[in-house]
Amino acid sequence: MQCLRSDFAFAKPLRLLNAAQYRAVFDSAPVRAAQPQFLILARPNELEHPRLGLVIAKKHVRNATDRNRIKRIARETFRLRQHELFPLDAIVLARGGAGELDNAALTKIFSKLWRKLDQRARNPQPENPQAGKQRGQQRGKKKNAGRSGNKPSAPREQS
Repeated sequence: MQCLRSDFAFAKPLRLLNAAQYRAVFDSAPVRAAQPQFLILARPNELEHPRLGLVIAKKHVRNATDRNRIKRIARETFRLRQHELFPLDAIVLARGGAGELDNAALTKIFSKLWRKLDQRARNPQPENPQAGKQRGQQRGKKKNAGRSGNKPSAPREQS
């Protein structure tokens, strides 16, 4: 007797498989969702379904069992939400402290991140280049104002 196949599988078409697919997301990721322990970068794709890539670095999560547990839970939460998600290529990046979270906390965080990512993909914010320039100019002024190297120094008295 064969089991009926579920539509909730995590088959190869739902995965980012090669370096070119990962590079495309890293080079241009207009949609982002973040938590202190995770960052998800995404870009719309031309397919009818989302795809997932995982980057759980040893630098941030030392223990292999923790890295595998994080990947398993990320895949599981993605698999269960795949039909609700906008067609995106998404990459999950782990940050420091991700390995200390328990399974319930990981599930909660990933559910929240998938919801946030889907909202941002469906309602993209228009990029405002003026806002970035103003912010950068303000930062530049603050940095330069505190430097003593920009002002000519007063002449020293010689004895």
